[in-house]
Amino acid sequence: MLQNTKRFMTPFASVLLAFLASAAIITLGGRDPLMIFSKMGRAVFDSHYGLGQVIFRLGTLTLVGLAVAIPYRLRLFNIGGEGQLQMGAFAAALTGAFLPEFLPWPTASLICTLAGMTAGASWALLAGALKIRFGVNEVISTIMLNFIAQGITGYLLTYHFAIPSTVHTSPVSAGSVIPSLASLTGLFTSSPANASIVLSLGAAIFFHFLIFHSRYGFEMRAAGLQAEASEYAGIDTSRHILSALAAGGAAAGLGAANIVLGYKQYYEAGMTDGAGFAGIAVALLAGAHPLWVLASAMFFAILEYGGLSVNAYVPKDIFMIIQALTIFLVIGFNAARKP
Repeated sequence: MLQNTKRFMTPFASVLLAFLASAAIITLGGRDPLMIFSKMGRAVFDSHYGLGQVIFRLGTLTLVGLAVAIPYRLRLFNIGGEGQLQMGAFAAALTGAFLPEFLPWPTASLICTLAGMTAGASWALLAGALKIRFGVNEVISTIMLNFIAQGITGYLLTYHFAIPSTVHTSPVSAGSVIPSLASLTGLFTSSPANASIVLSLGAAIFFHFLIFHSRYGFEMRAAGLQAEASEYAGIDTSRHILSALAAGGAAAGLGAANIVLGYKQYYEAGMTDGAGFAGIAVALLAGAHPLWVLASAMFFAILEYGGLSVNAYVPKDIFMIIQALTIFLVIGFNAARKP
């Protein structure tokens, strides 16, 4: 019980201290922090559009957070969520663009979503194969794979698949589009929020039960705690390394459902916009727990949109400072707890 309380207090204290530090920075800049935070709250919670923007960001941040959190259970640090999301988005967009128009929803949408997940999982598996076969550290390989993904998608987009005089692919077929929440509920009008948020929530719940309520998850956690002892007990650590990275990559690739199928409806240069790297912060704040990833992603989603909404008063970079300080404090508190 005491251990669980400490785990809860670490992110809570980290967020509180980060906000106090940012309040001091805002004050030094000649603004009232209470006024700034109040405007942020109203922008987010007093309009359907603001809530829709947060929900849209929540969907992607949850999935890239899971891309980091799942391998972390094996003490693997997947820095490649950005590249995995990028490859998944590109694959989903191309699949949707080439699907025949007669394929209805949700068949076409499901095919595109699976294409994105497969591309993300395959990209992450490369890092797993390098680690098992050659002992390459996954931090190094996933970072390098981010750059390679950027180069591959940039080349293919520029020279083969972009509509002339644009930086995006052809639109996906009508059956590939995931409907907006506004069209389904009448709420969140004009916002990019769409029904793929259900996939993000479902993924977090699925991985929670997989990791904590299945034999596979028990073996994964055991291999993460003590690989040599687990192998002696008959657990195939190499298989779990590959499957954990693939699952994380698939989660990142699933983000294509939100940003491509539910929002843009095509792949555009720069559309991932660092979301994969934000997933690292989301996972660390959540302690790599799939359900806590949802709460952590919500926090960062509110900061992202809230920071943009008060950009006329204070630089949005201040809210990036809050994110960075929060993660530094989480790492610091966790390090201090260890004997």
